Amino acid sequence: MKKAFFASKGQMELKNVDKPTVQKPDDVIIKVLRACVCGSDLWNFRGINPVEAHSENSGHEAIGVVEEVGDDITTVKPCDFVIAPFTHGCGQCAACQAGFDGSCQAHADNFSSGVQAEYIRFQHGQWALVKIPGKPEDYSEGMKKSLLTLADVMATGYHAARVANVGAGDTVVVMGDGAVGLCAIIAAKMRGAKKIISTSRHADRQALAKEFGATDNIVVRGDEAVKAIMDLTNGAGADAVLECVGTEQSTDTAMKVGRPGAIVGRVGLPHTPKQDMTTPFYKNTIVAGGPASVTTYDKEVLLKAVLDGEINPGKVFTKEFNLDQIQAAYEAMDQRQAIKSYLVMD
Repeated sequence: MKKAFFASKGQMELKNVDKPTVQKPDDVIIKVLRACVCGSDLWNFRGINPVEAHSENSGHEAIGVVEEVGDDITTVKPCDFVIAPFTHGCGQCAACQAGFDGSCQAHADNFSSGVQAEYIRFQHGQWALVKIPGKPEDYSEGMKKSLLTLADVMATGYHAARVANVGAGDTVVVMGDGAVGLCAIIAAKMRGAKKIISTSRHADRQALAKEFGATDNIVVRGDEAVKAIMDLTNGAGADAVLECVGTEQSTDTAMKVGRPGAIVGRVGLPHTPKQDMTTPFYKNTIVAGGPASVTTYDKEVLLKAVLDGEINPGKVFTKEFNLDQIQAAYEAMDQRQAIKSYLVMD
């Protein structure tokens, strides 16, 4: 089978490797139908994260069809159409029971990788996999795109809104205009936010942010961004800030634009060596967040919202590729020619 690998800085490669097999009783082998490139994959591609050459790709979002299951698997069976979340919660530990399966206490290997491939071995599949009703052929390509976002970015955006306790009538700032930030706008609207301020410098992303529910947008950064957001909130600051980038500047701005007692929901993978917590201390700023509770949100809220047509997060996929074009898929995102690259396997 074909599988993508990280070759070196700025370079992906495709190799023929053996198809994965069941190794443990809670394994599920999945034929991948659709996958994608995540913004977090670019940290390796750009050389920001130290990664060995010719190592497994960090791809972690897929939908596909179950091929084979281990002896302990009773929740899915061969031919089932499934979402393969990037998290592998158990559903039973204290973290999962509290709705934080992204931090599952039972599984040390709680995160996917290597799913930019024709087949994957999904570990701990008993609870974590999310069944999609019917068969792949029952769904349009647009619907498949939205279903694929439920493996990560839509659930991650929702996690930011949930931990920030976004509620009816709230004013929300979303830091970041990538797929997660755009999905966080959807989530804030779902949870009743009245004013949603996006932070995009790109016309296509601004337009999609507005379509998803943003009421305002700012293009400036740093101190100018803080002033612009405070002006838009009449000097009060936002009720919640959804930080979907993870850089030092984005995190610093997020800490400064909330009202006293505001919650910053952080889902951007942190790349900040240190953070001054003095200002947040005096503003009683609450900081929350981490890996998304993908399975919990999909089963409780998001899958139904997609199937009912309430939300259409698949619009974050703006360019389509096949697996042979994996290099182009990464380059399109790296060069901001695509918001998110969509990989069609079949």
